[in-house]
Amino acid sequence: MHIKILGPGCRNCVTLEKEVRAAVEQLGLDATVEKVTAYPDIAAYGILSTPGLVIDEKVVVSGRVPKRAEIAELLAG
Repeated sequence: MHIKILGPGCRNCVTLEKEVRAAVEQLGLDATVEKVTAYPDIAAYGILSTPGLVIDEKVVVSGRVPKRAEIAELLAG
């Protein structure tokens, strides 16, 4: 599984990364978590507001920080 956190490094982006890493550990997943901070790379996913969460190249959340339980559901799904 390849997970990307899209965002320039704002507080919400940092929070999303922390929550994603915690959910990955909690679920015991074999996943790579990557931060994408370059604007052209973020824009390529078509999101208008950060942070964004991409799982296996599919945008699943943008513009908000979901709760850890929601992140776990998205990762397990």
